[in-house]
Amino acid sequence: MEINRHRKLTPMAAGNDNLHVAMFPWLAFGHLIPFLELSKSIAQKGHKVSFISTPRNIDRLPTVPTNLAPLITFVKLKLPRVHKLRQDAEATTDIRTDDIPFLKTAYDGLEPGLTRFLETESPDWIIYDFSPHWLPTIAARLGVSRAFFSIFNAWFIAFTGSSSEAMINGSDQRIRPEDFTVPPSWIPFPNNVAYRLYEINWVMGSSTDNESGVSDFYRAGSVISGSEVVLVRYCNEFEPEWIKLLEELHKKPVILLGLMPPSAQDRVDDKNEAEWLTIKEWLDSQDKGSVVYVALGSEATLSQNELTELAIGLELSGLPFFWVLRKPTGSEESNPIELPDRFLERIRDRGIVWMSWVPQLKILGHESVGGFLSHLGWSSIIEGLMFGRPLVMLPFLVDQGLNARVLVDNKVGIEVPRNETDGSFKRDSVAESLRLVMVEEEGRIYRERTKELSGIFGDKELHNRYMDTCIKYLENHTK
Repeated sequence: MEINRHRKLTPMAAGNDNLHVAMFPWLAFGHLIPFLELSKSIAQKGHKVSFISTPRNIDRLPTVPTNLAPLITFVKLKLPRVHKLRQDAEATTDIRTDDIPFLKTAYDGLEPGLTRFLETESPDWIIYDFSPHWLPTIAARLGVSRAFFSIFNAWFIAFTGSSSEAMINGSDQRIRPEDFTVPPSWIPFPNNVAYRLYEINWVMGSSTDNESGVSDFYRAGSVISGSEVVLVRYCNEFEPEWIKLLEELHKKPVILLGLMPPSAQDRVDDKNEAEWLTIKEWLDSQDKGSVVYVALGSEATLSQNELTELAIGLELSGLPFFWVLRKPTGSEESNPIELPDRFLERIRDRGIVWMSWVPQLKILGHESVGGFLSHLGWSSIIEGLMFGRPLVMLPFLVDQGLNARVLVDNKVGIEVPRNETDGSFKRDSVAESLRLVMVEEEGRIYRERTKELSGIFGDKELHNRYMDTCIKYLENHTK
């Protein structure tokens, strides 16, 4: 175990009234970054934070502001070697989706190192992710207060049911994939939160985890059951009925963190400034509200057919677009995925395909961007809606399909139509969806609704108040 200490704690942080909070996220940057943001908020109140992960992941995190660096300690636990997992793989972005079960096996191997840390450092709280099913029991034995932090939203947690139901693969009411294609019986109000058949087949295939021996359902149920409080990146101003349901399902406090809307200046390093200036120059040359921003996250791997249909769909839409197309690090070099023949030549005058890092917040905030074709990760939803960008939805992983159902009901955009059996989509559907949301009169309702919701999703003062309330809870409920 290696501990990186920036410098000694300030006198305020060393006071008797200050907490020591340990953070233990799952090994994915969609999880690591929200945990780091929460760490910064806790440190801003003068509390000491130990952020625990693997060496390579910690080295890839954004730099902590200098005023908070004395209070945030990065604890590096070496990831155990696992057969079939690349030697340098420490996060989901480093591997293929099929290899995630091996990463979970390695993650479970962090148990001895984390236990030693808890025994030695005796933090007041440990805040953990969905994966370490073994952790709550250890922390309870050592007298450490326990909080589960869900980077997912309230309806996704509610969909899995109570802790015991989640631990048996989503309850005995849901055994076949088809059982997940209707809203659960325990949701007492009208809703459309359910998977498409192809989505639940993907989810069940990826969450069974024969390699690690522990399903994602069991992991989530165990950490919620063993926690004293559930922290959720959510707010009462959007779909508030889900919070009351969570408290009823889990019989414990559910504390809202707010939506934690990021600031563009928090995410851009000086070394990336040149890339941003190049992107900005192109965006500046486009008409206001005309550009489709296309980004499907770093973990969804498109097949060759999917990539071709998406590319031609963008071309057929006739709209200017900025497409972030980053090849997953873990993809096979021997099986390259290629853009259609002469595609870049044909779209040269109105489209950009960018194959490296981008400052997503700065792009979404640019006045030329009028819509967002997204995979619907919760962080991306927040970032899109805080700028009032209507959504064209193309979900792929875990929570994303459920997010689409709620957002369609809220009229912030539409889903690209797909084959109900295999999830395939056609170029014409992509083009028609884009044009409807971006320019057609029928799509005005989506453009107006997202402008309305931007007042909630982008309200920093509102969400800071939620965060303050959460930290006060941690201060007042230590053992």
